Amino acid sequence: MSSSIKVAIVHDYIKEYGGAERVVEELHKLFPDAPIYTAFYKEGSTAYARLKGAKIIPSWVHYIPFFADKLHSPLRFLTPLIWASFDFSKYDVVISSASWYVTKGFGSRKSTPAFSTPVSLRSQAGSLADASVRPSGGKGPIEICYCHTPPRWLYGYRTSIEWQRYWPIKLYGMIVGHFLRLYDFKMAQKVDYFIANSEETKARIQKFYRRDATVIYPPVTLPTPAFSTPVSLRSQAGSLASASVRPSGVKRDYYLVVGRIVGSKGLDLAVEAAAKLGIKLKIVGLPAGYYTGYKSLSKKAEKNVEFLGHVRDEELAKLYSGAKAFLALAEDEDFGMTPVEAMLSGTPVIAYYGGGYKESVIDEKTGLFFREYTLDSLVDAIKKFESLKISSETCRKQAQKFSSDVFDKKILDFIKGLK
Repeated sequence: MSSSIKVAIVHDYIKEYGGAERVVEELHKLFPDAPIYTAFYKEGSTAYARLKGAKIIPSWVHYIPFFADKLHSPLRFLTPLIWASFDFSKYDVVISSASWYVTKGFGSRKSTPAFSTPVSLRSQAGSLADASVRPSGGKGPIEICYCHTPPRWLYGYRTSIEWQRYWPIKLYGMIVGHFLRLYDFKMAQKVDYFIANSEETKARIQKFYRRDATVIYPPVTLPTPAFSTPVSLRSQAGSLASASVRPSGVKRDYYLVVGRIVGSKGLDLAVEAAAKLGIKLKIVGLPAGYYTGYKSLSKKAEKNVEFLGHVRDEELAKLYSGAKAFLALAEDEDFGMTPVEAMLSGTPVIAYYGGGYKESVIDEKTGLFFREYTLDSLVDAIKKFESLKISSETCRKQAQKFSSDVFDKKILDFIKGLK
């Protein structure tokens, strides 16, 4: 990246590795000199392991004992103080990665004159992209907020925390939530530019913040497993994205779920469907947040259901390639990167017709939708899927629209087009 522009990346916190952290990882590849500011990080976590090569700057709450493990949710009312403790005045551009922790409001909107001085951004590949970004010395940095979703817990969407189950905590959450919604809206007005990870999230940004957003889908990549033959998918940007060909000798007799084990992901539906149909089901992921249903979920599971926990990337690629179909069961997914990972492996997706799934899965072409969020509807979809013939190549071609090459180009083009 050119030394003429100073970029900072801001992210909620660094703990579990999910889609939001993958975006941060890709942003850091684009801007390797940019530090990552965050509320806190947890050493030894999956996200920290992926980002530890970056310069990570935590806030003061990072040094509070047990904050990362137990206190970050009940003490969420501290978020205004957390982000106010950082000084971004020395940066030209701040890219905030926002979802859970009201991570926004560092920009110069409504207080800074139009950008005038051209500077250069050096991409990961080393090429220069010109952008008209205001240099340091103004009233604040330009903020680009890459919004994964407005905080789900603030606006009535299902979360992994499940604090609504207990009335004292629910009352506390309602009081804190009221004031943080006001704060969230205020901070959203300071953002110079919003980027949404899906049309679903764009609609939420418009609904809750009264702001427009540009959709740039998050980057989806998958390592090529050792047993398969690599092929190349040409992305919209004209570069090559690696994918995996299904080896003919792999037995495809199981369904697959990948993701954090939380209530909002619909794993109970998957387990119940597997029990009812007697199909093999493999679940990859670990319990996250304050999810209390894992024990009852595992007790409910029959012998045909395997909980695999966290697996390495290469093993995950093998699981994707070997699956009969991937189950995407969140009721209101913000975007959903795992179904695209499955399609990148040539594996079709059975998904609920809601949220971001509608933007990645093509019904009866790369997978199958079920329209009612019920066990019977999912069971019927699985039965129907058994008789469908879906091309692995069609799945891979659809997945190429969400490659890291496309993401990189669109992010750099977006910055280049700032006015």
